[in-house]
Amino acid sequence: MDQQYSSVLLENAVNEFAKLPGIGRKTALRLVLHLLRQEESEAEKFGNTIIKLCREIKHCHVCHNISDTDTCAICSDPSRDASTLCVVENVKEVMVVENTRQFHGLYHVLGGVISPMDGIGPADLEIESLVERVAAGGIKEVILALSATMEGDTTNFYIFRKLAPFDVKITIIARGVSVGGELEYTDEITLGRSILNRTLFSESFKG
Repeated sequence: MDQQYSSVLLENAVNEFAKLPGIGRKTALRLVLHLLRQEESEAEKFGNTIIKLCREIKHCHVCHNISDTDTCAICSDPSRDASTLCVVENVKEVMVVENTRQFHGLYHVLGGVISPMDGIGPADLEIESLVERVAAGGIKEVILALSATMEGDTTNFYIFRKLAPFDVKITIIARGVSVGGELEYTDEITLGRSILNRTLFSESFKG
């Protein structure tokens, strides 16, 4: 490919920024030029922060949320309701639900949803660890808060079947979240109401 810019260093930096989701080459160039206008110490701080993040970030051994420690701040907070578990697809959904301030229990991050088209099956997700948490006792309700997509619904039903042997209430957030909608793009008020107005999952496929 022909070199697009007068500097190979500039081009390489633009190429790396353009790999980020939602970042096109024009935006990537704008970001790189912004960094070049900063003091060298600021650019080093930026780079070192990213390196430190990649090297030191952990995943909570309980819920699989991102964390600075082996157990995240939510799981280790004694004021949270440990009897209620909210199942979400990814760590970004934890942040979305937390922003509603309507949920005070704990989380379980699956790491995705079942999607045969993408080669993702139940074994690729944190479903067995969810079953183990429920089997250990103490959890009274599991809230399924996955996106209202075909893949999300498939995953909901699979989890429902896996948890059926246990004495636990399984609910699903109300469909104020539009069908086909991604949870992260739902406004906080709508999502908050959907959590408060959750219903039994078994009722969602009757009729």
